[in-house]
Amino acid sequence: MDHLGGYSQLLSCYVWKLKNCKFHMCSSEAVATIWTIEQVHRNYNFSMQKGRGRTSRIRRRKLLRTSASGGGTGRGLMSKTSLREGQMIISLPESCLLTTDTVIQSYLGPYITKWMPPPSPLLALCTFLVSEKHAGDQSLWKPYLDILPKSYTCPVCLEPEVVDVLPQPLKAKAKEQRAHVQEFFASSRDFFSFLQPLFVEAIDSIFSYSAFLWAWCTVNTRAVYLRPRWRECLSAEPDTCALAPYLDLLNHSPHIQVKAAFNKETGCYEIRAASRCRKHEQVFICYGPHDNQRLLLEYGFVSLHNPHACVYVSTDKQMNKKISILKDHGFIENLTFGWDGPSWRLLTALKLLCLETEKFMCWKRVLLGEVISDTNEKTSLDLAQKICNYFIEETSAVLQKVSDMKKEKVSLINQLILVETLWMEELKILQTSAEILNSLQTPFP
Repeated sequence: MDHLGGYSQLLSCYVWKLKNCKFHMCSSEAVATIWTIEQVHRNYNFSMQKGRGRTSRIRRRKLLRTSASGGGTGRGLMSKTSLREGQMIISLPESCLLTTDTVIQSYLGPYITKWMPPPSPLLALCTFLVSEKHAGDQSLWKPYLDILPKSYTCPVCLEPEVVDVLPQPLKAKAKEQRAHVQEFFASSRDFFSFLQPLFVEAIDSIFSYSAFLWAWCTVNTRAVYLRPRWRECLSAEPDTCALAPYLDLLNHSPHIQVKAAFNKETGCYEIRAASRCRKHEQVFICYGPHDNQRLLLEYGFVSLHNPHACVYVSTDKQMNKKISILKDHGFIENLTFGWDGPSWRLLTALKLLCLETEKFMCWKRVLLGEVISDTNEKTSLDLAQKICNYFIEETSAVLQKVSDMKKEKVSLINQLILVETLWMEELKILQTSAEILNSLQTPFP
C-alpha cells in the first residue's frame, strides 16, 4: 500500500482485515491518491519546520489554499492527483464491510440465533459496535473504531434546550427521533441481559444508553446501502446497512463529485469519480438531494449554500373547506421557500386559500396551475410576502436568542453554533425569497 502516500499510515491499520482479501486501490493514479484533510495540515506544519526558501513558501501557500477547499468539514479525503470522470477511485470487497454477516459470524452469533423474537439487523449492528468498543485494544476492529467520531451532533444527541431553538418542523422530528431511540434502547435491554455470559462486567455498565446512542448514530450517519438480504436469525426488517472503513471518510456535497454503489458483478462497493477532480481537491460524495433540516436530523451537519435548502411553511390544519381540499390533494405538507423563491406547492396552496368566494368552484383549475384572476395572483403573492417577512422576523429573533445562549451556555457552544448555522442559512433563503416576491409583485398595480 505504499502508493497511498500520506494516507498509508492510516490504512496500514487495516492490514489485519485486508491482508486476506483483495482490497483494490485501482492504481497509483487513482484513489491510491487520497489524503485526509488532517494529513494536509500535518504536512503543512512539517513543511513549516523543514523549508524556509522561496519554493517552500510557494508550496505551503498552495497546500493551504487547497486544504481550504475542505470547507470546515474536518476529516475528509483529498486527491493527490487529478481524477478523470468515471475513473475508479476505490473498490472495497464485501468481505471488508461491517455487516450483519460480520456480527452473526462473531461471538455474538450463537446468542443472536437463540434470541426470540429475532433481533433486528440494526440492533445486531449496534450491539456489535458497543461490544467491540468495550473490548478496546482486544478488538480486531479497533483501528476503525478509533477513527469514528467520539460523539455526534444529530438532534437526538443535542441538549433539550438546544433542540427547543430548532425550526419547528425539525424540532418535532427531533423529538420523535429521540423518543424512537429511547424506546428502541428500552425494548432491547432484555436482549442485552442475555449477553451477560460474554462479559465480566455488569451488562448495564457496558450497554448504557449513551453507548447505545453512539452506536445508533454511527450506523445512522455512516452506513452505506447494500442490496436487501434476509437472515433467518434476524427480524424481517430490511437488512441493507453496512459500515465501510475508509469509505465513510468521504464528506457530503450537494454538487456530487463521485458515484458510489455496490457492484453485484465484482462483489465490491465501488467509488467512481462522477466528474473531474483536480489535484489536491477534497473528494466528496452526495448523500442525496436533502435540505439542511434533513441533513441535520439524519447526519448532524448543515451544508452551506445548499441548493436543496428550503424553509418549511406550516399551515393551520383547522381551517375551512379550502384546507380540506389542500389536505385531500397533498398540499398541506412540504410547503417551502427556497433559493428560487416560494415553491410551486406553496404558491398553489396560497392561491386556493385566497380564492374569491365567487371563484371557489374553480379550485380544481388552481391545483392544476391555471391563473384564475389578477386579483387572486396579487392576493396570493401579498400573502406569500407577509408569510416570508414574518419568518424573517421570527428567524432573526431566534438567532438573537441563540446568540444570547452562546454567551450564557458556554458548555453548549458547539451545539449552538450548529443550530445557528442552520438558522443563518434559512435566513438567507428567506431574504432571497423576499426579493423574488417583491419582483413578482411589480407587474401588479
